[in-house]
Amino acid sequence: MTRLTVALRDTAARVDAATPAHRDRAVDALRAFAVLGVVLGHWLVTALVADGRSLRAASPLQHMPWLAPVSWAFQTLAVFFLVGGHVATRSYASARERGTPYRRWLHARLARLFGPVVALLTLWTVVTLALLLSDAEYGTVRTLVKLALSPMWFLLVFAVLTAATPLVARLHPLWPSAVVLHVDVLRFGLGAPDGLGWLNLAAGWLVPYTLGAAWTRGELDGRRSGWVLLGGGTAATAALVAWAGYPAAMVGVPGAEVSNLNPPTLAAVTFGLAQCGLALLLRDRLRHAMRSPVAWAAVALVNLSAMTVFLWHQTALMATTAALLPAGPLPGLHTVPEGLGWAAARLPWLVAFVLALAVCGAAFRTWERGGGRRRLRPSKVVRAHHPVTGRAPHV
Repeated sequence: MTRLTVALRDTAARVDAATPAHRDRAVDALRAFAVLGVVLGHWLVTALVADGRSLRAASPLQHMPWLAPVSWAFQTLAVFFLVGGHVATRSYASARERGTPYRRWLHARLARLFGPVVALLTLWTVVTLALLLSDAEYGTVRTLVKLALSPMWFLLVFAVLTAATPLVARLHPLWPSAVVLHVDVLRFGLGAPDGLGWLNLAAGWLVPYTLGAAWTRGELDGRRSGWVLLGGGTAATAALVAWAGYPAAMVGVPGAEVSNLNPPTLAAVTFGLAQCGLALLLRDRLRHAMRSPVAWAAVALVNLSAMTVFLWHQTALMATTAALLPAGPLPGLHTVPEGLGWAAARLPWLVAFVLALAVCGAAFRTWERGGGRRRLRPSKVVRAHHPVTGRAPHV
């Protein structure tokens, strides 16, 4: 056993020992899997094709639509909203018991959410100005900025739902589901303007969020709930794709007439229900798996850097792509994603993306803890033993 292995095991053991005994590690595992699913999904289905001095966005799903099942594995936002609704509802209930004012509770929730955004916006403002002043093609600048800021829509929706937690905590998921159904009927069946679909941006993600609140209330503790959601959601999604004309891909595909994600459609909601059902069924197994110090340390690390990973993963992809442009069109990185050869060449580049993301994390990790001189309340994922007082402060 090498020294590195021993050091990693010792670190994992310390993280395990520092974790509060009452913490539900399955919740953190689900959040980590949801974040990593989105990141890997973007890295696999987002391509920047080099065309002379310009870069344009493309997707392998444009040229290989039969790869749509890949999007089923990596479109995990519903699980993130499920966990978000569960944690926010539980946090708000605890705050009320302590007599914490709503404004103070909301500020603590949103400050951690938006702290890392400042660094992202600052960097990309500078990069955008530099590109425009260097006479870069406008289309290329627009593509890069759009990809870099694409995670922002998720944060805005999540922030709105978090702020509305006191109002929606007891809302039955059938109500927002009914809104999504009626909006889709109006759009696709009665020819209503496509702009109406943006109502589903809140209603669609409110469905798993309210499921998370129901989980907090103890209404989804039995395995029956998980099987009903998994089976019903799967059957409904299959029917919508097979007979109602909804796309099979659960992510946006450039050039497609209809996207299941932008804005969310009924198929995206039913697919999310199936994912939430599976997540609920896996809770016990995840709790057992998280007893391993190594597995828990990995999950804790992702949770402590969740917002940094989520916000900067597209920047890591673009930085790698741009830095290697002088080397010529590289397969899987700069080439058109139109065959299995591209898919095979893409996989090794994931390592480069991870390294670039690690650099971003090292540079901007402090913003997740508050940024600058501001001191936000640190994460509760683990606690460290204080060497002087013996107390266990948050870290």
